[in-house]
Amino acid sequence: MTTVFVSHPQSKLAHYFGDRASAALQAIAQVRFNPTDKDLSSAELAELAQGCDAIVSYRQTVGDEALFAALPDLKAFVRCAIDIRNIDVASASRHGVLVTQASAGFIASVSEWIVGVMIDLARHISASTALYHASQPVVPAMGRELRGSTLGVIGYGQISRYLCDVALALGMRIVVHDPHASVERAGIEQVALDALLAQSDFVVCLAPATEATENLMNAAAFAAMQPQAFFINASRGNLVDEDALIAALDAGTIAGCALDVGRAPDQMPSPRVAEHPRVIATPHIGGLTPPAVEHQALETVAQLGEIFQGRVPKGAINAPEAWRWQKAFG
Repeated sequence: MTTVFVSHPQSKLAHYFGDRASAALQAIAQVRFNPTDKDLSSAELAELAQGCDAIVSYRQTVGDEALFAALPDLKAFVRCAIDIRNIDVASASRHGVLVTQASAGFIASVSEWIVGVMIDLARHISASTALYHASQPVVPAMGRELRGSTLGVIGYGQISRYLCDVALALGMRIVVHDPHASVERAGIEQVALDALLAQSDFVVCLAPATEATENLMNAAAFAAMQPQAFFINASRGNLVDEDALIAALDAGTIAGCALDVGRAPDQMPSPRVAEHPRVIATPHIGGLTPPAVEHQALETVAQLGEIFQGRVPKGAINAPEAWRWQKAFG
């Protein structure tokens, strides 16, 4: 029977993989779980996963040259999410190891988080709550309706499309910027980034993290926004120049910000940004709902089932180069 190593730290297993996926995986393979409550280094993982046919990768698990070289029996490195930046795919290919990724199971959950923080920012909910909790005087603040406001979405992928449908139902005007997509949805206008920043009451960042989008939201971008506008990042911290964001908040260049991601470890918001009084920050929970987690975890198990049957699974990244897998299961 094939052997699979699940690299999730013990305290993360229930939240980010779940009992149903664990049981389903144990039905098709012998399973070893990370016996520790920490993110494993490449060397630690290599020691624990000796003899395993596949690794189910937590988001902090590094798949590098040293790991693939140290595990001659490894045929597949299966990422239980979309983001595969923790994996050196070129090294995996050189060693014949198949790499896969899961599809988005968090489209609705992340979209709902965005709507929630838009309402929070526009109606001063967290700010008022914090004052009440501190036994401070609270002055009623004039709010803003989402209806009639302009939503600017940077990136037009699966989450953006779902979010735009929700925003249209709420009566928002929508502008989108994505140089790699064509927007044909009625009621949505595709514009240049500068135009989006200048028009939007809410600027939502949903572009992928690539070299081209590194620090996309910089000092010039924040200066182009309206002073009453809010910035929301539900993508990755790499897209934001944090010094520029803090400067814009301090200067009142923008009205406020909400973050579910940042440059801190495990894709968390950076503490120096999260503690700013004009920031609403959450610890990377946009996709942390049972349906979202189970979608990706169960899909990962299904991928392994396909792999062990010698079939190229949905989500395969480098199947033609995966000669170890082809030799063992092909």
